[in-house]
Amino acid sequence: MILKQLKITNFRNYKSLNIDLSNKINIIYGQNAQGKTNILESIYVLGLTKSHRSFIDEDLIKSGELSAKILGNIEKDSIISTFEIILNRKKKQYKIDNDDIKRTSDYISNMNIIIFYPEDLDLIKGSPNIRRKYLNLELSQLYNNYYRVLNDYNKLLKIRNEYLKRIQKNIQIDKNYFDIITEYLIDKATFIYRARNKFINKINNYASNIYKEIMKLDNFYLRYKTNFEFKDYSEIEIKEQLKAKFNSEINNEIKLGNTLYGPHRDEFEFYLDNNNLKSYGSQGQQRLAVITIKLAEIEIFKKHSKTSPILLLDDVFSELDDEKKNNLLKYIKDDIQTIITTTDLKNIDEKIIKHAKLFKVESGTIVEIKEEVK
Repeated sequence: MILKQLKITNFRNYKSLNIDLSNKINIIYGQNAQGKTNILESIYVLGLTKSHRSFIDEDLIKSGELSAKILGNIEKDSIISTFEIILNRKKKQYKIDNDDIKRTSDYISNMNIIIFYPEDLDLIKGSPNIRRKYLNLELSQLYNNYYRVLNDYNKLLKIRNEYLKRIQKNIQIDKNYFDIITEYLIDKATFIYRARNKFINKINNYASNIYKEIMKLDNFYLRYKTNFEFKDYSEIEIKEQLKAKFNSEINNEIKLGNTLYGPHRDEFEFYLDNNNLKSYGSQGQQRLAVITIKLAEIEIFKKHSKTSPILLLDDVFSELDDEKKNNLLKYIKDDIQTIITTTDLKNIDEKIIKHAKLFKVESGTIVEIKEEVK
């Protein structure tokens, strides 16, 4: 999968931008606060419809403007398609080859993107909600039905919680309807549990070896953590356990006016040699742990989609010593388009620079550098 051309209008600090990208390595360099990260962000939004930096779409629109547009020409299996997202103050529009896409789920899995950025440490240090968001975004890229099921689950969860609050206040409800909502919720939850467990198992198939190659440390893995245990992740087991849990905990749920069990309370943790990295890992170990799972994702996407994802690296190399930097560079291969930002080209190996397309960013303008930078 290759992003051949990127055009953005009124996005962040850019009035207009139009660049042709290399199929292999692209390096965007310049001082801080000039707009390097905004370019990567626009590519991320183009693929996943959401920013990795902001929860509010309006923040993406250039100050003083009413709308923003991101357009990219994507080559996959020798076919070029045009993806387009239009942001305004009230809604988002999605288009593929000028056809309006009504549902996000029909858009989001068409373009696969993996990003490393400095705030990735929040995946370990931050709240469980950050890790759930990560799982949801990655699985939505892999399977378009995951996004639909997740939306259905969240709608059912909201309805069920409203009913629990009504029962709490002694407001009469339709008990049969409440039971039907709970049954549907269990169906959606079962799909989500199984998808997340399968995805984490796939990461673990690659992650231990990758972490060992970069950090020279053994036994790195992720642990999927639900708020009650399953014997296994078979469909029958999950449904039976969830149903039993809802039946046994209904009084507590009514008391709190909230659904206490389900994938909306999931978690996963990073472990190294059976030690939780959130509590016992150094910042370097934590940073490389996040990089490791993203590198594992590359292999998962390749196997699932039969094509490489687009790799975005936002100032990653400045945080690494030379040995770990070189170990990481082994994973940047010719079969994956990579877009790197850096404040200083000295942070990047000369061999990489020699074969890369270079862009210099300054105050919201970007210029391709044709000559080798000394």
